[in-house]
Amino acid sequence: MTAVASINPITGETTAAVAEPTSPDEVARIVARAAATAPLYAALPRNARSAFLRTMADELEAARDDIVALAHRETGIPEVRLNGELTRTCYQARFFADVVDEGGYLEATIDNPGDTPMGPGPDLRRMLVPLGPVAVFGASNFPLAFSVPGGDTVSALAAGNPVVVKAHGSHPALSLLCYDILVTAVQKSGVPSGTVGIVFGTQAGVDLVAHPAIRAVGFTGSLNGGQALMDIITSRDEPIPFYGELSSLNPLVVTDQAAAARADEIAEGLVASVTVSAGQLCTKPGVIFVPRGGHGDALVNRIRHLVQDSPAAVLLNGRIHAAYNELHADLGALPQVTSLAQGLDAPEKGFFVSPRLLEVQAEDLTGAELNECFGPSAVVVRYAPESIDRALELLPSSLTATIHAEDDEAELVEELSGRLLPLVGRLIFNQYPTGVLVSWAQHHGGPWPATNALHTSVGATAVRRFLRPLVWQNAPRHVLPEELRDEAGDIPRRVDGQLRQPASVSV
Repeated sequence: MTAVASINPITGETTAAVAEPTSPDEVARIVARAAATAPLYAALPRNARSAFLRTMADELEAARDDIVALAHRETGIPEVRLNGELTRTCYQARFFADVVDEGGYLEATIDNPGDTPMGPGPDLRRMLVPLGPVAVFGASNFPLAFSVPGGDTVSALAAGNPVVVKAHGSHPALSLLCYDILVTAVQKSGVPSGTVGIVFGTQAGVDLVAHPAIRAVGFTGSLNGGQALMDIITSRDEPIPFYGELSSLNPLVVTDQAAAARADEIAEGLVASVTVSAGQLCTKPGVIFVPRGGHGDALVNRIRHLVQDSPAAVLLNGRIHAAYNELHADLGALPQVTSLAQGLDAPEKGFFVSPRLLEVQAEDLTGAELNECFGPSAVVVRYAPESIDRALELLPSSLTATIHAEDDEAELVEELSGRLLPLVGRLIFNQYPTGVLVSWAQHHGGPWPATNALHTSVGATAVRRFLRPLVWQNAPRHVLPEELRDEAGDIPRRVDGQLRQPASVSV
């Protein structure tokens, strides 16, 4: 059995054997432990879960130097970005602790018994309850914020579910380190010992998803990988929810007036958004609609020069490196596609690539040019007012869409918004899609193939993925959760149709 190896993408060299692939028997043991833990963890008071999440954040922060150094070695991501990502990871753990304490996520609702137009009504009390053990697949491009200690993990834990993480093959040593830190947090917090688990290897991921005790799956990765997991789920005796963030092109449209007024500003912001983190962000703008004419020409020329001056970037692993080069070979073979610019030469060692900028005319779009490219490249689509509608119709759905326009273009902005809204989960104006704030109002999702659900993987409502509704009818007080008892008053609740805030909250 081949050991799971740690590879340095800067050199392409294997640096260590991290772990043996988790055997089917061991996967079954880990999941069984999580299943036995599930009712114990779900029964904990909310303040115990929130304290656990804050302890996780504290333990991660205490190990910052070791985490960042190891993450850099395994991913090639610059340490400054990794420090920022670790700060975000700690923040979102504490953020979800606040969500748990606030309690509104439970959607606690009470209908007291009484007469109704339908006749006498029973006592009905409803709230959301945990699903059970959740499988989380770590992402390659966010080795902290979307991996072992990341958003799927902490939102599932916040909802009251044990988590078993499938470590990503691009950073197995970091995954193991972060898992050990989570185990320390479990021990210090006094939550049940089976609350977190980890498995290694591709087959272990298959076995994990197929296990009947797993109640939901969170996944951030490729469309092909997500579809493979969905196939496993549909073959189970009992299908379960699959929450996948899969593929996104994130179109950005620039109007003629915006190009005239802010060419340098837009070009600099755009190239930064395309090349940050080596273009390996799910929100990277991959297709840029620029008007024909002198204003658009000036903007494209500025973008081209910035790309030409951009340094080579290291990609996360050999698979992404090969896919980047293969996609650009395929695009280069299309007669309608022109290469506008290529960045500085890439070193031969490791998984380095040069940034790329391509161009196609809107009338010539076939859809073959509109594939997500994981890496520092983008396709510019030159359009005339009469040709943009058809071009937008060819776009696949995405996480985001962006419009750069001027204040006096209200009618055009309204029209573009109406065309883009059905395709995305977040619409951005005069900013850039990279950089996703963890907040109460955030939504990080979109129609297929961006995601396969109406839910978000970032922000407070991410917990909703790992909860289900349950109603207690005419239940004795002692079987009710604390949040549904008459005397409970520390969370928002809807009672007989009226929303009631906790006494300490001003409405």
